[in-house]
This record gives sequence, structure tokens and C-alpha cells, in this order.
Amino acid sequence: MVVLPDKARKLIEGKNFADVATLMEDGSPQITTTWVDHEGDIVLINTTEGRVKTKNIRRDPRVAISIYNISDPYDALFIRGKVVGIVKEGAEEHIDRLAQKYTGTDYRQHGDRVILRIEPIHVTLMKP
Repeated sequence: MVVLPDKARKLIEGKNFADVATLMEDGSPQITTTWVDHEGDIVLINTTEGRVKTKNIRRDPRVAISIYNISDPYDALFIRGKVVGIVKEGAEEHIDRLAQKYTGTDYRQHGDRVILRIEPIHVTLMKP
């Protein structure tokens, strides 16, 4: 596992969106823009069971993530990694925290939430 540099953590902690790429069954890429978080060096994505990215990850845990500073798109982070856990415990509370971070309001679409725990394998900063 690669350690996330402080600059990477700051991009994740900001109100910056993550584009998460997974692989479809036929090998073609699928990408989704999501909210992002981290726990130490583990990147966290909150999603719902049954979504395409969750199905793809259950079959192939490899992902690529791109995050850029919303106020300076040349300040960007690129991560290649693998999902090392799909966790239900705490997922509802986590999506509420993310909603507060990104929108300042409560999240209103609770359901079968899960947290994707992503271990970085390769990290690149565009503007170190």
C-alpha cells in the first residue's frame, strides 16, 4: 500500500469530487463522479448496493480515481488502487457526514449503503 501524501489528503478533505473508474464485465471502463473521504491512507467512497460500480468492484476490485481541486483544476490527484473492503457498518452515518461536507444539509436517500475501502497502489499529484 502507498502512503497518501499530505497534499493528497488535503484534496480529499476539500469539497472536491472524485471520478471513480471501474471495469465492466467486458473490460470496458465505467466512470462515476462521487463524493470522497479517507481514513488514514485508505480512500473511502460511499455508494449503494446494486449500483454498476458496486457490481463491477465485486467482480474486479481494481479502480482508478481522479480528484481535482474545484478552484484550480491543475491541482489534481490520480490514484490507482483496489477495493479491499465493502462495509455496511457505519455507511449511513458516513453518507450523512459527506452530505454535510458537500452540501451543508442532511442526506435524504438512505438505503442499502456501503463504504468502499480503497487501498492506493499508485498515487500521482499533478501539482505537487
